[in-house]
Amino acid sequence: MTCGIPDAALPFVSTLMNLTLADFDYALPLELIAQVPLPQRSASRLLVVDGERRTDTHFSDLSQFLRAGDLLVMNDSRVLHARLLGRKESGGQVEVLVERLLDPAVALAQVRASKSPPAGSRLWLEQALDVEVLGREGEFYRLRFSGDAAELIERYGRLPLPPYIERSAHAPDEMRYQTIYARETGSVAAPTAGLHFDAELLASLRDMGVGIAYVTLHVGAGTFQPVRTHDLAEHRMHTERYVLPQATATAIAATRASGGRIVAVGTTSLRTLESAALEGRLNAGAGETALFVTPGFEFRLVDLLITNFHLPKSTLLMLVSAFSGLDEIRGAYRHAIAASYRFFSYGDAMLLHRRLPQ
Repeated sequence: MTCGIPDAALPFVSTLMNLTLADFDYALPLELIAQVPLPQRSASRLLVVDGERRTDTHFSDLSQFLRAGDLLVMNDSRVLHARLLGRKESGGQVEVLVERLLDPAVALAQVRASKSPPAGSRLWLEQALDVEVLGREGEFYRLRFSGDAAELIERYGRLPLPPYIERSAHAPDEMRYQTIYARETGSVAAPTAGLHFDAELLASLRDMGVGIAYVTLHVGAGTFQPVRTHDLAEHRMHTERYVLPQATATAIAATRASGGRIVAVGTTSLRTLESAALEGRLNAGAGETALFVTPGFEFRLVDLLITNFHLPKSTLLMLVSAFSGLDEIRGAYRHAIAASYRFFSYGDAMLLHRRLPQ
């Protein structure tokens, strides 16, 4: 792939080379896939996993498992109205999911249609936007808008709920599929671990001495792409943009110096932090990451991870298995299914302790 999202060499391959895609599969009853959010954000359930020890509680009780001096690192990316419906010049229906903005007028996007639109053709989206197809780059297309692409997409586009939520976005989703601290627009999917935090919970954590810092990682459309290779070493991640502010790097250093723990809120925050620390020290600034975390990965920064439950055979399930241990995650998921936890974006949460090297 060129110009837009280059295929990146796999930064890390599992040291457990006998693991395959099948090792990250599980059977999930469809009724456990949450289709709507709970009335209150922090009312979701929380499964705390520390080795083989599992604790069933509620997200509102998170403070019981943190301590003064810990630092929460949150992804402040805001979900873009990235889904646009329309038709091609031929009249055929088309669905566009914007991946990222390349410049003020050009976006990279997935385009679903009965036949691929050729370069030079035009799309008429949401009965308002005349968009030119510049060309195809692997799974994505370059699209030129007739004005400021970010402003037009936000004005006319739709909130892109994940494909496993079997309904269109409703007005309440405009608030509930965003974290309360979202501010940097650019994601096509919410950093869902943060959806459980409400203002009251954040205030209580601050009052007890837990620090809060922010990173930005814009989740791309590639997050919904399945792993198609049996051999994990052959999988290539799409890159995603991130920003790690100097203030956050400073807060992390101070937390480490005082003996506090780094708590990543979501896999996006974890991937940002670990990507920025690949050289052995934390580097503030902007970058691109194609980090593929599988069992055997050496974590440098994150001590605890707050995350939702992830899809079978997904790279995120591989990441949490690397963080807490494959057997431990398998046991936790079996427990969650038996206890009827709610799964995926609008579902319940986990607090994972990092498995220490044996």
